[in-house]
Amino acid sequence: MTIKDFVNNYDPQNQFAVLKESFKQIEFAWNNIVDLSKIKSREFDAIVITGMGGSAISGDLLKEIFNDEIQIPLFVVRNYSLPSFVNNKTLVIISSYSGNTEESVSCFKDALKRKSSIAAISTGGKVEQIALTEQIPRIELQKGFQPRYALGMSFFTLVKVFQSLKIIPLQESFVESVTKLWKEKAELYSKENNYALNIADELIGYIPIIYSCSGITSAAGYRMKCQFNENSKLHAFHNSIPELDHNEIIGWETFRDNQLNAKIINILDDDYPPQIRKRFDITTELAGRKGVDAITLMSSEKNRKVRIMDLIYLGDWITYYLAVLRGFDPSEIEYIHELKKRLA
Repeated sequence: MTIKDFVNNYDPQNQFAVLKESFKQIEFAWNNIVDLSKIKSREFDAIVITGMGGSAISGDLLKEIFNDEIQIPLFVVRNYSLPSFVNNKTLVIISSYSGNTEESVSCFKDALKRKSSIAAISTGGKVEQIALTEQIPRIELQKGFQPRYALGMSFFTLVKVFQSLKIIPLQESFVESVTKLWKEKAELYSKENNYALNIADELIGYIPIIYSCSGITSAAGYRMKCQFNENSKLHAFHNSIPELDHNEIIGWETFRDNQLNAKIINILDDDYPPQIRKRFDITTELAGRKGVDAITLMSSEKNRKVRIMDLIYLGDWITYYLAVLRGFDPSEIEYIHELKKRLA
């Protein structure tokens, strides 16, 4: 079958088109109105981004990509309540695409009780209602996407928030570079026999074991793991070097392919120190002794920040293609819907 056939048969919501036009989300986020005049960056000594799923991963990416530039402690919270240190000197950013994520709504109320500085990001929902009632600054996102398919919008909205508050320097060049890159890669990844499709084909019948590097590509690795879960309808596992070499590596000692049909995905980057690269090589070789093959993903872009976003976009396409190649709808998340109904 052609890509068009797979889309017609298994992608009724046409996430293929959403992926192909992801660069437009960046443009929307960067041109969107962000009025944070009520918030002064010198008034807080810590920042908390609270969200779940696709909304939270943007916080992880921001923290890792701008680690060398953000001078204020930054935490990403995936929970119903905020850490005990949060007070009136903390900036709390509520990130919920739908605006109805119950954990985010709960944290919003918690932040209000603690008199924190607050900014809210959503398309509407309860987050919008609370923000309007409490006169909290809110950035409105474009509706019509599933949260995990709106990462371009949610991530670059956070970038703009941090730039507006002068927490990070101007990011025009970064934004322009990623927009251009995603637009170019969209053309490549939407053609027959493309790189992302071929990687997905290699993964059919396997459970992905994703290895990244702590502090450089761990957010990209975790994002890919979650996309395999939701898009491809697969269990997938992620860990980062060097930590995994102190525990998980032992699992390969007694590994048998009748336990798990696994394939490693190594996410590599030019900025890895020599000792980290050596760890990847040795870990991959040890797993290979047990018959486990590895796929290497690496960006050739010159700028590290752009390379990370290149890997993010590649992972989104790979997991999309793996879904349709396996005959599954890349949009549907039946068990999540059932869980939410039963929790209500």
